Amino acid sequence: MLSGPPVSSTVGAEQLLERFLSGSLRQRRSLMAALEQAGSELLELIPDRLDRLDATGDDWAAGHLIQLLLSAAEPGARQALLERHPEGWLAVPSAAGRNYAPLQRQLMGQDFEQADRLTSEHLRQLAGEAAVRRGYVYYSEVATMASTDLESLDRLWVCYSQGRFGFSVQARLLQGCQGQWDRLWPRLGWKAQGTWTRYPGAFVWSLEAPEGHMPLINQLRGVRLMDALLQHPAIQGRLEAARLDRPR
Repeated sequence: MLSGPPVSSTVGAEQLLERFLSGSLRQRRSLMAALEQAGSELLELIPDRLDRLDATGDDWAAGHLIQLLLSAAEPGARQALLERHPEGWLAVPSAAGRNYAPLQRQLMGQDFEQADRLTSEHLRQLAGEAAVRRGYVYYSEVATMASTDLESLDRLWVCYSQGRFGFSVQARLLQGCQGQWDRLWPRLGWKAQGTWTRYPGAFVWSLEAPEGHMPLINQLRGVRLMDALLQHPAIQGRLEAARLDRPR
């Protein structure tokens, strides 16, 4: 169970939950410690409240509540949530016939290293049989990837990372670096003092990682693959939508 003083009543838990869901980015982050200390009253509210949230978007508040429940609730409550959403809570369509349920379950459980491996596998599948056989994607194969699927992959990472991971996050950070890749790598935590971060042991497989740290793209063959991914219309569209939604 969660540690710390419990919310005084179910009404108090409901108010805290609504404040978190309706708050700005700054307000949400200021309430996260209170959520972790709220106790069983809040945890019991999460499953029904999720049913009223938009599963077709990527609001990370829902993803955070799911992770909170899975990490802090009694085993029975955790199992009930997983049975309630056997494919995962977020609706992630695929134009390529891919099943993203295993990836979503890994992200829900904060197993980010395994989620990263599954993401790489999905990218190879989306690139085609040749990429699957050789074990990696050519940058020239990215253009043929289905926009629906790249959007779904990005939405999964955004939803279950407090909005800190995903291709669209990396694209935003690249823009902030004025398109200079050498400035981006340290920002992502992929390079330090001119040396590439050693995979997988030196990477940070948690929410404590630098913003944009995941999903990983192998840079040893150059930047063209990542550039192709971040410039894909699906990711650029997501980046623009996030910019328009950002408070001015």
